[in-house]
Amino acid sequence: MLDYLRSKKLLNNLRRKIKGSPKTPCLCLRIIAVFLFIFVSADSGLIVKSLAGKNDFYLANISKIIGFEESEKDNLFVSPTKRFLPESPEFLLVENSSLKASSPPTTFSSQVLGSLIAGYEPEDVKMVITEYIVESGDTLSSLAAKFNISLDTILWANDLNKNSILKVGRKLVILPVSGVIHHVKSGDTVSGIVETYKGKTEEIVAFNYLLDENDIYVGDIIIVPNGVMPPPPVKLSPAPVSVPLANTYFICPHSACRITQGLHWYNAIDFDGKCGDPIYAAAAGQVLKVALTSSTSRWAFGGAGNHITILHPNGVVTMYGHISASLVKPGDRVSQGDRIALMGGQPGTAGVGLSTGCHVHFGVTGARNPFAR
Repeated sequence: MLDYLRSKKLLNNLRRKIKGSPKTPCLCLRIIAVFLFIFVSADSGLIVKSLAGKNDFYLANISKIIGFEESEKDNLFVSPTKRFLPESPEFLLVENSSLKASSPPTTFSSQVLGSLIAGYEPEDVKMVITEYIVESGDTLSSLAAKFNISLDTILWANDLNKNSILKVGRKLVILPVSGVIHHVKSGDTVSGIVETYKGKTEEIVAFNYLLDENDIYVGDIIIVPNGVMPPPPVKLSPAPVSVPLANTYFICPHSACRITQGLHWYNAIDFDGKCGDPIYAAAAGQVLKVALTSSTSRWAFGGAGNHITILHPNGVVTMYGHISASLVKPGDRVSQGDRIALMGGQPGTAGVGLSTGCHVHFGVTGARNPFAR
């Protein structure tokens, strides 16, 4: 009530002052704006107790309250404030008749995000497998140091040994961390992968963006951070044996069928188009996985971003990466040529992954990619 009476007295003083200064419309607008600021800031403890009865409050006292220096008084509406106020809530219209306050969304620091994925910082750790073309002077040891991974990690990923000689121009598979690659086959479980490679369940789940231990599918490529390749009598899970396919078994997943990047990791071809273009099932099969995220990180889902995988009757799996929307769900049966997704890949959009523009990443597991040139 006291604040209200003071504000009313202040308003009367303002009216008298405005009437006595008809040639200063900008000043009047400034006074009104400052008056509104006082009311908005009341809940933050910024009520000005020294306002009442002072004719020059609009420049002297207000500038001190909101953190402006003397030289900034004439630039009241564009100068940066020197203190930070709590973010104001947004308001939602309820049933077209009333307003409801809606608090701003909570933000997370990089430390919080890191703790959510078992210590891995998404902006600090490059969570994607890449290909490196050997240059003159490269050695296995120098590459291990260059990419900050163990020598064994490079050897295991490329089927090399310590005596292997690198040839200039050769492509090497480089993991983002020390560890091993596992190609998921029928019957595999996370617990079995942990036992085989001496990894940790929580690290595998976090690093591979899995929802839980059961979130793996045939054709997935799993990274086992700090995993160790078991000794030889144990049968491992190498890249799937290639199934022979007829030339017409797969159709192009995009109507333009314009290749913008040839064969790259893993057994994939890129087709460009426009964001929003339909993506088609290359062959009949059953949808295994629909992976979607709101993240705009380049490393989302190992760089593939939003993606779909389809299991075909012959055991071959196809993957469609960088999609903007899915038109199918896990378990759906699709025919060759059915629309399954919409093209994405535009940087800055949700689920974009590692992409520089609109395209679809078409990968094949278990057979030769028929579009490889």
